[in-house]
Amino acid sequence: MRHSPVIPSRGPVPLAGGTAPGRVPLVAVAHGSKDPRAAATVAALLDQVPLDVRVAYLDHCAPTLGQALCGLEEAVVLPLLLTEAYHSRVDLPAALNEVRAREPRLRVHYGSTLGPHPLLLAALERRLAEAGVRPGDPDTAVVLVSAGSSDARANAVVSGLARTWRRSGWWTVTAAYASAAAPAPEEAVAALLRAGAPRVVVAPYLLAPGYFADKVRRAALAAGASAVADVLGPAPELVDVLLERYEAAQRQPVSLVG
Repeated sequence: MRHSPVIPSRGPVPLAGGTAPGRVPLVAVAHGSKDPRAAATVAALLDQVPLDVRVAYLDHCAPTLGQALCGLEEAVVLPLLLTEAYHSRVDLPAALNEVRAREPRLRVHYGSTLGPHPLLLAALERRLAEAGVRPGDPDTAVVLVSAGSSDARANAVVSGLARTWRRSGWWTVTAAYASAAAPAPEEAVAALLRAGAPRVVVAPYLLAPGYFADKVRRAALAAGASAVADVLGPAPELVDVLLERYEAAQRQPVSLVG
């Protein structure tokens, strides 16, 4: 996979040789963070994608979506977000329509967020296994922690994911949120221990390291969690989901967003 190098003041520099024949370039749009570990994690994920990929960020760092789309005639735009919420429903479509207003000939296929998707549960179990937690252990309760959203629909998706994962044999699985909703991860850990869970572990439903991941780890361990898994990051399951979303978006007709 080849990334377009980015010069912050000028946007992406076109790759020598252009796009592979028959493959529409992918512009993957991440939330963005002041923490450099987040951008490094996004790069590690996209390095596994066998496409012409450009990255864009909604906030905190360059390139913007407009910079990433510069010079392209057609693109698949995918949100590197784990749930449908304000950023995917409002921010990203608004930014895309601003670009389309300046570049009316640009053809864009707008894809779905990474989650929800069954493979994300496999990725979560991979991260827990790496932390020494046996998948589906009936003596282990799991706290599934997302960043949290002011959009109740997004939080409900995470709760639904926890209910689905509960069927895999765990003592139980419950959802928690790092911000904007309750319970907080430390509250969920403490409640499960009071309820008699032999062991409580935390699975961050987060794409990249940064403020929320650090906050969740500190709070969960202080509340008595036995282990906190790593963020999803460049897990191979996410690569598969991303490619599936790309193919589905490419089959959709080109249209304006929002």
